[in-house]
Amino acid sequence: MALISMRQLLDHAAEHGYGVPAFNVNNLEQVQAIMQAADKTDSPVIMQASAGARKYAGEPFLRHLIEAAIESYPHIPIVMHQDHGASPSVCVQSIRSGFSSVMMDGSLKEDGKTPASYEYNVEVTRHVTRIAHAVGVSVEGELGCLGSLESGKAGEEDGHGAEGQLSHDQLLTDPDQAADFVAKTGVDALAIAIGTSHGAYKFSRKPTGDILAIQRIREINSKIPNTHLVMHGSSSVPQEWLQVIRENGGKLRETYGVPVEEILEGIKHGVRKINIDTDIRLAMTGAIRRHFNKDPAEFDPRKYLKEAMLAAREICVARYEAFGCAGKASSIKVLPLETMAKRYAA
Repeated sequence: MALISMRQLLDHAAEHGYGVPAFNVNNLEQVQAIMQAADKTDSPVIMQASAGARKYAGEPFLRHLIEAAIESYPHIPIVMHQDHGASPSVCVQSIRSGFSSVMMDGSLKEDGKTPASYEYNVEVTRHVTRIAHAVGVSVEGELGCLGSLESGKAGEEDGHGAEGQLSHDQLLTDPDQAADFVAKTGVDALAIAIGTSHGAYKFSRKPTGDILAIQRIREINSKIPNTHLVMHGSSSVPQEWLQVIRENGGKLRETYGVPVEEILEGIKHGVRKINIDTDIRLAMTGAIRRHFNKDPAEFDPRKYLKEAMLAAREICVARYEAFGCAGKASSIKVLPLETMAKRYAA
């Protein structure tokens, strides 16, 4: 079994200079796409479950899908990560359920909508880190609010996202505060705010430095060079899949995502985990729409869901190769969580 802590995987990524795409999963076909792509490219895997995914599929179903992947691909290191935990109790439940990594998102209050104070964020994140590290589980924190530097608004996803107008300061992580946060909480990884947001509608134009602050990554990395940085809302929103959707009856307005070349620049400066969800959604939606347009009489879900899975697999292969993951899985010797717990305690 190759369940791995996120800390061990990201340490390996830092040592060898690559980043790891963290794919959100909701159903069987997404898990299959990710694992087939990882197997093809010899890449380690981070699969993560959001609150919305857990509500949609049911936590036991989702957990067992990931555990089935671990059983089916014992040669692939897999992180089972809980995305955007709104409270310590959510994180503790995930730890008890067998997740090897949790995110305590204290940037917002427990309602997932109200921006929290810095002091609150430190308190809840430190509390979760203490509990998680005792059993070898990794912790990701967040500092700053995800949202658009164009509009000053957060992109809501699965009911999670700050409400109201956000200031420029809220939308950009402060490097000095990041150093203080890591020192006080002991997190393994830190999600930073640089102008990215959840969902398909990230940028109304191709992003430039005024709306996507890649330079801020360099500044943060210079303050905390030994902390793994995380980019949320980092789907690239492939224009070719937007076109497929539109050509087959979809009505998506003009939108742009985070260019892969900008993510690669982030990887050079300490970004080790890159969250991706929308790209898979777009590819699967486009494939299903195209399938029904070609064969309106189709009614066997195994056929059109296979097309969706294959489209998602292409996205995953491309990201594994672009971020430098390919060929790395077989070089990782997975440590049990019990060993990680001893390391944290030492």
